[in-house]
Amino acid sequence: MTDGPWGSRDGSRPVAEPTAQPPVSHTPGAPPIDKGQSLPWAIGSTLLLGGFLWLVTGSWVVAVAAIFGLFVHEYGHVLAMNRVGMGPAKIYIIPFLGGLARGQCNPKSEWHGVLVSLAGPAFGLLAVLPAVGIWLATGDDAWMLGAFFIAMINLVNLAPAPPLDGSKALGPVLAKIDPMVEKAALILIGGLAVWWGVSTGRWILAVFLGISVLGSLRRGAWRPGERKLTWPEAGKSLALFLITGAVCAAAAIGVLLPLTEGTPVDRLWGAFDIAARFIGFER
Repeated sequence: MTDGPWGSRDGSRPVAEPTAQPPVSHTPGAPPIDKGQSLPWAIGSTLLLGGFLWLVTGSWVVAVAAIFGLFVHEYGHVLAMNRVGMGPAKIYIIPFLGGLARGQCNPKSEWHGVLVSLAGPAFGLLAVLPAVGIWLATGDDAWMLGAFFIAMINLVNLAPAPPLDGSKALGPVLAKIDPMVEKAALILIGGLAVWWGVSTGRWILAVFLGISVLGSLRRGAWRPGERKLTWPEAGKSLALFLITGAVCAAAAIGVLLPLTEGTPVDRLWGAFDIAARFIGFER
């Protein structure tokens, strides 16, 4: 899973001061340059995460596809961060949880923050294509399950619960209406996410989401140094959020259709059944 672009030094995404520009060289008094995760720690974290996914899914193919999808997702954030002046951004892998992309400074505007948040899920869907290609070449259905897992990584990250991307993409839009609307949505969606994690046995994820929600409530929705969304930008942000979510959901169901049989309606319901089992609830 990914963190949003508006972290702080006491949060999960340490970044430079809001007004700082990415320094070319370090000078006395300048914010330290984030050099990224060390190679040994990155390799170890990736192996731990891959082993955990293998244990949970029971398939090394799905685990490999998910790790690849995670890197592509985070690289989407990196590309957007570098594009809007937050770079050079780095990717961090967190054992048992996922990954995050971290920039050198905060976005200059909420609009840039929204673009950075949505870039991960949107760009991350490209990772579905190699998995589908391998399935076409080998006929191994596990690769289509891997493609489904990749699509779900991106879809789940759009949930508006901190620290997922959706909270940073949709939060500013809700705050534009009223800050209390954003806080109410955070409590509601965050609580539902924690309940889902507990009720489906995803304890690590539930604890992580619970801590993140409580931390966000304590810190508030302060976004230092950022220009607030205008109403036209809020409308575009909402549209991009809904489009990205719809495409991710369509990709998740679409890659499951070849694994089902019967009439088109039967195959569609079969795909929903597989998706429901992944989510943790039987239809």
